[in-house]
Amino acid sequence: MFIGRERELAKLKQLYHSDQFEFVVIYGRRRVGKTALINQFIQDKKAIYFMGVESNAKQNLENLSYSIMEFGMGQETKSSFLSFQSALESVFQLAEKQRLILAIDEYPYVARASSSLASTLQLLIDKYKENSKLMLILCGSSMSYMEDHVLAYKAPLYGRRTAQMKILPFDFEEVCRYFPRFSSEEKAMIYGLVGGTPQYLMQMDDRISIEENIKNTFLDPASALFEEPENLLKQEVREPALYNAIISAIAGGAARLSEISSKVGESTNVCSVYLKNLLDLGLIQKEFPYGDQASRKALYSISDNLFRFWYRFIPENSSIIARGAKELAYQRIEPYLSEYMGKVFEEICIQMLWKLLLMGKSPVFFSELGRWWGTDPKEKKQTEIDIMGVQDKNTALFAECKWTNEKIDQNVLKTLIRRSQLFNYSQVFLFCFSKSGFTQGCLEMAETLGNVQLITFAQMMKWIETDTLNKE
Repeated sequence: MFIGRERELAKLKQLYHSDQFEFVVIYGRRRVGKTALINQFIQDKKAIYFMGVESNAKQNLENLSYSIMEFGMGQETKSSFLSFQSALESVFQLAEKQRLILAIDEYPYVARASSSLASTLQLLIDKYKENSKLMLILCGSSMSYMEDHVLAYKAPLYGRRTAQMKILPFDFEEVCRYFPRFSSEEKAMIYGLVGGTPQYLMQMDDRISIEENIKNTFLDPASALFEEPENLLKQEVREPALYNAIISAIAGGAARLSEISSKVGESTNVCSVYLKNLLDLGLIQKEFPYGDQASRKALYSISDNLFRFWYRFIPENSSIIARGAKELAYQRIEPYLSEYMGKVFEEICIQMLWKLLLMGKSPVFFSELGRWWGTDPKEKKQTEIDIMGVQDKNTALFAECKWTNEKIDQNVLKTLIRRSQLFNYSQVFLFCFSKSGFTQGCLEMAETLGNVQLITFAQMMKWIETDTLNKE
């Protein structure tokens, strides 16, 4: 079942119907559904699909040749072109009189094996593009390679592409569409466990409880997800041990570069290089207090929910899990799940604020949202604001997010008001997001103030469900 990616499919269809040469670059980390997107797009069209393999040039040329000849002859053949240039030129020639798609998946594998491939494509594009009906798609999971060797200014293919798509994990709203049987809270939990990566979502089952899903995946040594973070690192990086140590340090509470360096026993210079690679992979994020880009204030955190959950709970329980004691491992994890979901809920609330803006229902026209932390000069202690967004020098929003079983009372709202007064905005709008609702006192206080929106998780889910019905 194919879910989501409506915008990407619409763009691909638009390019396809131009009936002229198009060159689309599709990239994104592993498991996000790039291949599924391509297959969904080409399923009813004349297309040659070829997936590169991590092998030598000869093997990849043979595989490409088989794909081309199978399309041209309508049957399997073991013949092979003598070079990538002759193979690819035959495709350009086939596309002179008919609309044809050539999709090269895992392009970095092929390009690394044949160093002249990019230059060959450049030559053929320049030779045929004026009269070609070819739609060329290059797809890759190595984001650094695609950015440096396909999209970058110095790359041979620079200036030839007509579109590029960076495929990201699904947001919470899209994840909800995968699991019609789950309750709203269970959908949020699933998002907290595996994020929006389609291949991970497919491992979860909405016919059983969240507890059983956790036991069947993270707490089962035979499950595909049990070793997924370590396996993914082995595929993406050369020294997985140090990357693993760095992610473990962040999961254990080390957020500043100096703290991470101290915890893993490497210099800050060495750690900086590894952190940059993890940032490029989309596994961690580097945050600054909203509006303050001072590097000394930067904090690192795990941005991928599966990695966040795995590194938070699995290593410390690995010996128990290895002995098949799923029940015991879950009993050790369960008391901390609500606390763990706090950060996940903040992420969902940020997505909801963007949704309000796009629906034209936000009182503040922000261009970005983020967390703020710093010193409260009156109380002389560190404080933070979950979400902050600024429209201009006069107008801003501040938000508090609570994933607890208790209703938010007026004390939470008073604290948010006090923290918003650390800034000099004349127009301030406050948002409180709550899993469990609000006390009567909080509701009355918000109504009196007039600049406060109190939003329950149930309301958020209604917006999502309405939007999902409209899409269907």
